[in-house]
Amino acid sequence: MRNLVILFLMVVHVQLIAQPMRVMTYNIRLNTTADGPNHWPKRMDKVFALILGHQPDLLGVQEAMDGQMHDLIDNLGDYAYVGVGRDDGKTAGEYSAILYRKDRFKVVEQNTFWLSETPEVPGSKSWDASITRVASWAIFEDLRTEKKFLMVNTHFDHIGKEARRNSATLIQQRISKISNGLPVILSGDFNAQRDEPPFAAVTSGEFLELYDSRPADNRQGTYCTFSVNGPACTAIDYIFYSKGWTATGYKVVTDHNGTYYPSDHLPVLVEFTQQ
Repeated sequence: MRNLVILFLMVVHVQLIAQPMRVMTYNIRLNTTADGPNHWPKRMDKVFALILGHQPDLLGVQEAMDGQMHDLIDNLGDYAYVGVGRDDGKTAGEYSAILYRKDRFKVVEQNTFWLSETPEVPGSKSWDASITRVASWAIFEDLRTEKKFLMVNTHFDHIGKEARRNSATLIQQRISKISNGLPVILSGDFNAQRDEPPFAAVTSGEFLELYDSRPADNRQGTYCTFSVNGPACTAIDYIFYSKGWTATGYKVVTDHNGTYYPSDHLPVLVEFTQQ
């Protein structure tokens, strides 16, 4: 009996110590017939295969329409999501949702705010933003370790420079209020390269970013055309993290069928261990 008790305590201890988690950010490109041969119905199986092949525990997606969210949930298996459509706070417009493994995480709290001067108003936009933008977030409990953390996923405006700068500041402010000291992961399509103000605004505080350690002229970007042989990709998709994490294994996923990528963005994948 004593040996069984010791074995049980050892198992509990192993379960409660740090467990690696794989986090991915992926702009899957909205569903539009304008993409012709790369229209969502013609490439969605490739998106599913990429995600399943790399098995993220948490996945921040951008540009996903409501139908695409249903497609993801129906085809990926043991995932659920938090997030809403940006146009009405329900199902209209693109989502910046967070998919999570139901067998690994429990949602403690979740919500969405708009990247505007009125963050609580669905569909709102401000500054020089061309379209409505959101950030969706959740406080998760890791069922393996019983530790909690905050993840935020977003998509900055592609036109408005002021909107991108102010969105970065707003997200920093909101995270400070929401996190209550918990470790934070911030993922998304920031529509800004590393030498531009929004990136500096995000990393000027507590946030770090793990990135390709190769020389700058040989790093893999994340925003491409669909074509594998298209122009060089630019880096605008990132995963940032706060204190409380050990981050390893940064990777830009370049899976393709020889001609096309599954999306016009490449996903970023990072492995984290909560301290």
